[in-house]
Amino acid sequence: MKTPWSLRALTVALGGALLAGAAWAQQVTLRVHHFLPAQANVPRLAIEPWAKKIEAESGGRIKVQIFPAMQMGGTPAQLFDQARDGVADVTWTVLGYTPGRFPKMEVFELPFITPNNERAGEITSRAAWEFAQRFAADEFKDVKLIAVHTHGPGLFHTKQPVTGLESVRGMKIRGGTRIVNNMLTKLGATPVGMPVPQVTEALSKGVIDGTTIPWEVGPSLRVHEIVKNHTTFAGDKALYNMAFAFSMNKAKYESLPPDLKKVIDDNAGAETSAFFGKAMDQGDKSGREIAAKAGNKITQLELAETQRWLRTAGSVEDDWVKEVRSKGIDGAQLASEARALLAKYAK
Repeated sequence: MKTPWSLRALTVALGGALLAGAAWAQQVTLRVHHFLPAQANVPRLAIEPWAKKIEAESGGRIKVQIFPAMQMGGTPAQLFDQARDGVADVTWTVLGYTPGRFPKMEVFELPFITPNNERAGEITSRAAWEFAQRFAADEFKDVKLIAVHTHGPGLFHTKQPVTGLESVRGMKIRGGTRIVNNMLTKLGATPVGMPVPQVTEALSKGVIDGTTIPWEVGPSLRVHEIVKNHTTFAGDKALYNMAFAFSMNKAKYESLPPDLKKVIDDNAGAETSAFFGKAMDQGDKSGREIAAKAGNKITQLELAETQRWLRTAGSVEDDWVKEVRSKGIDGAQLASEARALLAKYAK
């Protein structure tokens, strides 16, 4: 017996509605949370392009909402746990903002270990990703790691000029992590630990005399307007560096259908880490240009003077090796592995 037309039409309509419902069920929104203003380099040159890319590659089934400048609440130090706990779906933060939480990844913060050139962010980020996969996977077991990367060479931005080791002694200098703060102590400065969003106010109010940051983040913090001196270093090794993680909530990732998981996987890993590093390299170039156009004084310490800083700060690595040994970690071996990876990707 033939099915009446009205019944066939109803069946088709119901089937279409079910299919539409299934398609709608596969759509997902990712809330991305980070600590910098939206106009800063990493949000503008890395996070936003990443978001647009996964939206496009998912055919619009993944939507990304970005919340800059801690708009979802909390502090920068809480961002990694916000991804772990699902407060946000994806977060970007500095690993060193939670002191001692990522002892293996701290190797990339050690003084004079990372490159001092215009590709430093990309090179070190590639090395950091491979290092994380091979030697520090346990530190990221609670999240789906999308990228781990670093900035370019760190430097001094100060109200009074830093022309040599003696001139930094007694200065109150902001440091972003405990390793950097230990380095500042060895150099004779008075370290003041704080996340980077607090730097502008601290400089303006005289809480600090200067800050250690890479060139790229300076313009978004208006550092070049508050201080007029910037000190860089000679040689092929940077004064210091810091590592960042771009992390996704595991449950959110596991809830995705296979094709959307693939979109995330295709936009995670070594190349994504390098992409973030390149964004910071690009920002370094523009940040330095902005400071120069402002008429600020940019001083590069000569190689012999840089070597004095290296020798003075050298015991920071010894301190770290001794400390992580108490946690069952062979820091000397990790430092050797990190240097080998940095050399590999510098070629």
